Amino acid sequence: MMTSMAFDQRDFAPAAWLRNPHVMTVLPGRWPRRGLLAGVPTESRLFTTEPHTQLLGFCHWQPHRTACQTVVLVHGLEGCSESHYMRGIAAKAYRAGCNVIRMNQRTCGGTEHLTPTLYNSGLSQDYRAVVHELARVDGLARIWLVGYSLGGNLVLKAAGEAGSSDAALAGAIAVCPTIDPAQCAKALEAPRNWLYHHHFLTQLKRRMRRKAVLFPGQWNLTGLDRIRCLSEFDDRYTAPDGGYASGADYYDRSGACRVLDAIAVPTLILTAQDDPFIPYAMFTGPLIQRHPKIRVIAPRHGGHCGFFHRAHNGEDPYWAENRIVDFLQGLDCPT
Repeated sequence: MMTSMAFDQRDFAPAAWLRNPHVMTVLPGRWPRRGLLAGVPTESRLFTTEPHTQLLGFCHWQPHRTACQTVVLVHGLEGCSESHYMRGIAAKAYRAGCNVIRMNQRTCGGTEHLTPTLYNSGLSQDYRAVVHELARVDGLARIWLVGYSLGGNLVLKAAGEAGSSDAALAGAIAVCPTIDPAQCAKALEAPRNWLYHHHFLTQLKRRMRRKAVLFPGQWNLTGLDRIRCLSEFDDRYTAPDGGYASGADYYDRSGACRVLDAIAVPTLILTAQDDPFIPYAMFTGPLIQRHPKIRVIAPRHGGHCGFFHRAHNGEDPYWAENRIVDFLQGLDCPT
């Protein structure tokens, strides 16, 4: 095992002006990051996860793929395989010697035509199917699931459902995961978070209109424009499409919090105590804090999936991405 760097070199230390959680949340995604995957081989691939449903992934294979760890990346709400954090961690994990697959969730990244369904936070079976295919077809034996926000919930839920039954699953890493969707939706709909709430709801409505054109008669869009909150959208569209009785039933059954106790593989959760809409209290209970396989690192600042700080020791400013690579390589992470 490689020797870990000194604690103070890798601790999360944002500048004072970045300690505002909203600045921290918004800025990193707009910071220029060109050429992240320049020179990295890329191969597109469709994974069939259930009848009539395919997920598009972009694979970055090492020359001898079966000798390497494999990282399957899952984005957050209204993200895609091209989201800045997906490309950022893909580049770093690949250069650390891992195979990397950047997944698009159902209907995301321009893939609305690949499934008649919507995506939701309970579709962990999709990523278990991806792991099974990679193990069976490609002969890969050390596969990590890594997810951000809603994607973080999905990978933790998949790990909990797998328990110790999936021999190829090496571990799970989640950044600011929405492990209790009801709490997260309530926080997102708070007045202080109107900017994020408006953005997500607007994008989801646009997606529904695109899906309705591709699959005529499947959804009734009457009144779509009058929906004013995410929970109403989920109650009307997401929940019934996913087979849930209501929005409340969807939030209750889709959270990884229900299966965290069954996780049997090394698991890292990175979250921020000041995340605007992922309540930190979700991660402070004994189920998580005393779990033998789960490690939680929760800096005081960091916003939602931001974690942007002073670059040092040859690293770039994207602290969470760098700690993920540490964990993949078996290095100690700062607390």
